[in-house]
Amino acid sequence: MASSMNRRNWLKSSAILAGGLTLFSGSANQLLAMPGKVARKKLLEESINYATDESVLLAAPAPLKARLSSNENPFGPSAKAKKAIMEALETSYQYPSVYIRELTNKIAEYEGVKPENILMGAGSSPLLLAAAMYFSEKNGSNIVSGDPTYASLPRGAAEFNTAWTKVPLTADYKLDLDAMEKKVDSSTSLMYICNPNNPTGTVVDTAKLKAFCERVSKKVPVFVDEAYIDYLPDPKAASVMDAINKGQNVIVARTFSKLYGFAGLRVGYIVAQPELVKALSKYTAGGFSISATSVKAALAAYNDQEFLQDALKKTLASKKFLYDVLKKEGYEYIPSSSNFVMFPLKMEGEKFTAELMKRGVGVRNWKFDNKEWCRISIGRMDEMQAFADAFKQVS
Repeated sequence: MASSMNRRNWLKSSAILAGGLTLFSGSANQLLAMPGKVARKKLLEESINYATDESVLLAAPAPLKARLSSNENPFGPSAKAKKAIMEALETSYQYPSVYIRELTNKIAEYEGVKPENILMGAGSSPLLLAAAMYFSEKNGSNIVSGDPTYASLPRGAAEFNTAWTKVPLTADYKLDLDAMEKKVDSSTSLMYICNPNNPTGTVVDTAKLKAFCERVSKKVPVFVDEAYIDYLPDPKAASVMDAINKGQNVIVARTFSKLYGFAGLRVGYIVAQPELVKALSKYTAGGFSISATSVKAALAAYNDQEFLQDALKKTLASKKFLYDVLKKEGYEYIPSSSNFVMFPLKMEGEKFTAELMKRGVGVRNWKFDNKEWCRISIGRMDEMQAFADAFKQVS
């Protein structure tokens, strides 16, 4: 495994991580010549595929009728964010450090934490990768997560020779917190929780999760990825953000990429204890990787409840339409607390997604629990109708 210093130098000199799409200032030969070159090459390929579903989208016909593979919010960004982007162009020749600090302070005030608890990034993906590298410091270490779950962090750590301990979900496809806690041992470096979970869309009981964080964080850091928390009825109550002020060794990740509609604008952050924020900052460009237009848009959009509630209302309407389509066609599904729905297929998953793609509809497929599954993102009503038309032809 490459040394800590080699990983840090590689990240600082060779890459600017922008939410899964990795842009190199150095040459590919320089990157691949470094220790662990095979692992690095695979990691970069995976970061693109898993963070942006690039492989699915590149296979799409032109035009794509329904882009339902990437869990994006097709109703955003807000009018306020768009206006802020246009205004930011006037001074976009300047580094946006002042505005990044302003956004950090705004988030800190709302969440009831201190600015030093926050590390900004161009989406949450580069921050997940930073954690993957940082918690891969020790030979023989392992990261515990549910299975299936969002794979960016644990898969990234696995590419740096950290074992990935996968714990199956419960019978109702939720994270099995009890079983996950039992997997913590002397070599565990991190516990990873995605809540609501991707790809299942399920959410764990809040009280149970908070008690879990309090117990487990005394043994190992607990990373709670709350990318989809805004889709819950009361995001603030469901979050484990209060663990930070209690001094617990918990990391909370957030992104503007989902309900805020910033998937292409790239703004995210993590909240943790100041010492850990400083440690993780050595593995990422942090707020400096956010563009002036994106940070100004985030300032305008942050906690804009009118827009967020409108986008949520539209998402729920499209989700109900999808549920009705699946029921009418005789399909079951996992009730979702997010902007995507997973349902078991009656045919081979890759064939199903390929047939839908021929009809201009992009979705994702999974294999777990001895079943073939489809994960479909919630889109506009016209996109959901396009899916329904294609689905009836294929299923």
